Amino acid sequence: MRIRPVILALAVSLCTALPAGAQSRGATGDPAASDAQRESAIALEQSSLAAARAQWPALFESAYARYPELPRGLLESIAYVQSRWTMLAGTRSQDSESAPAVGLMGLYQGDGFVDQVGDAAALLGVPRERVEREPYWNLLGAAALLSDAATRLAPDASEADLLAAYAGFAGPRGDAIDAFARESFAYDVLLALDRGADDHGIRIDARAIEWEHQFGADALVRQRAPFVRLDLSRGSVEADGHVIDQRDETLHAPGGVPGINSTDYAPALWVTSPYYHSRGTTTSAVTIHTMQGSYAGSIAWFQNNPYSVSAHYLIRSSDGQVTQMVREAQAAHHVGSQNAYTLGIEHEGYVDDAAWYTTAMYNASAALTRHFCTRHAIPCASAYNGPAHGGVNVLPASVRIKGHQHYTGQTHTDPGIHWDWRRYYALLNPGSGGNPVTLDGFEGGEGHFNTAPAYSGSTTGIAATSTADRDCTIARIGSCSEHLRLIDNAANTQAWSVRFLSGSGTPSANMSVARNGRLGFWVYVAGSGFSVGIGVDDSDGTERSTQRAVAANTWTWVEWNLTDAAAWNAWVGGSGAITAASVTVDAIWLERAHTTYTVNAYLDEVRWTPN
Repeated sequence: MRIRPVILALAVSLCTALPAGAQSRGATGDPAASDAQRESAIALEQSSLAAARAQWPALFESAYARYPELPRGLLESIAYVQSRWTMLAGTRSQDSESAPAVGLMGLYQGDGFVDQVGDAAALLGVPRERVEREPYWNLLGAAALLSDAATRLAPDASEADLLAAYAGFAGPRGDAIDAFARESFAYDVLLALDRGADDHGIRIDARAIEWEHQFGADALVRQRAPFVRLDLSRGSVEADGHVIDQRDETLHAPGGVPGINSTDYAPALWVTSPYYHSRGTTTSAVTIHTMQGSYAGSIAWFQNNPYSVSAHYLIRSSDGQVTQMVREAQAAHHVGSQNAYTLGIEHEGYVDDAAWYTTAMYNASAALTRHFCTRHAIPCASAYNGPAHGGVNVLPASVRIKGHQHYTGQTHTDPGIHWDWRRYYALLNPGSGGNPVTLDGFEGGEGHFNTAPAYSGSTTGIAATSTADRDCTIARIGSCSEHLRLIDNAANTQAWSVRFLSGSGTPSANMSVARNGRLGFWVYVAGSGFSVGIGVDDSDGTERSTQRAVAANTWTWVEWNLTDAAAWNAWVGGSGAITAASVTVDAIWLERAHTTYTVNAYLDEVRWTPN
């Protein structure tokens, strides 16, 4: 169909004074912030953003009224993935580590990508400056582009197809890397819609996504989608005739469909960038970056950009997915004159918004850097372990794991004032100082446990409508806990066995802890007859702890010693004992005989304590 021009006299023209992502990449000399100052700044920032975001829901409603054919929630989720509901400045610069995007919807402006701003302005019949600067026209421009893309698709096209067509990347027609970037964008938008959001003014109503109808089986494996068809006996997932083994995450299909996993770092996906050169020297340092853009956008940017910039690895904010684009043996183009001896990790997001730095991202990044430490003999203890900086602040060469802003001759200020270096150091050096480590406290977010229990794999007896949400009305430690609402599956009388996944079942998305310690958590179950346990990813597979009975209607602390062989049983590929030097949490298990009642359970303070 044709998009009708909008009548200017009826337009709502709103502006914002909070151009997130507009911080100068050349700022220098900013003082370091203490941990308390950083936390205070983040709280103030998020409060200000919440106030600014209060105007967006009315704008979304206006867009849906104008384009009622668009699926509800899609615009909010695109805004979340592209900007985290802030107005991006869209600054063009050679310093950019992603294509510059502008406005609430993160529209691209050309520079090797599609000129979404120009195309939207043409569809709407308004000057491009209005699409760039005014939230209403920026949002309406995205809606017009989506509607226009829909007219070129088959009637039975999925939302994933629509998002891929809309994405704005400009790779060669039929190019596999461009297709992968579009797939990643579509997946991230639908994941935001599947999970929903209610955080600092961002509100996305959750809508369950039928993943097997959105993507092919190979894409579901790549993207670690939250599957719905589960097979407890085989520990596998069936999707359209393919069987996917959740432990090695490879696809077993007729003809042996190949994967695209990295050969340098097994958890990473591999897509290539043409921008690299030979090292000529020993790899001896790691550089932490922030993209100033989106994950999918940076994948496309590093494959085709006018400045020949690249990085070795990229990490997605929502779930910690890792993509490699330059081999570790080669020098990527990420830190100027320091390229020859450094490895670069790009993190999705913008330095001005702390919301991008999620638990999943920190954990995936730290696991990758620990891999660097082992493979390239870079001491993890040489990582920076001090307050964050807002500008360029040169650190000595003896600090081998540090930010882009910490090298000589730089104008970049990433990862910036919101990157938590002390947290990152603790992840790189688990158990350092012999203190307990909180894996999830549920105070600032759900952390690792962000997948509904019905989608968690090997779950039986409960309905797909069961939910898991952060709850700040009940807690054992602090102010919040994780609330599991377990609803019986009326179609059968099976006993309940709930595997509540950590890190969506991906070991690299979880925090590594030393074997010489204990894993435990607080649990409150509003029903009798329950027992709980914990699963651990070990070097040879996954081990399950023995189950512990818990009393009803009271908080109970449960704990298992990783060095006690009697506390562990073999599960998928495991040996029945914890043998690796370090492990990650796979899942928390809740079990009970069949009941028809809905049961509320709460988890708090998942913790590792040294022996």
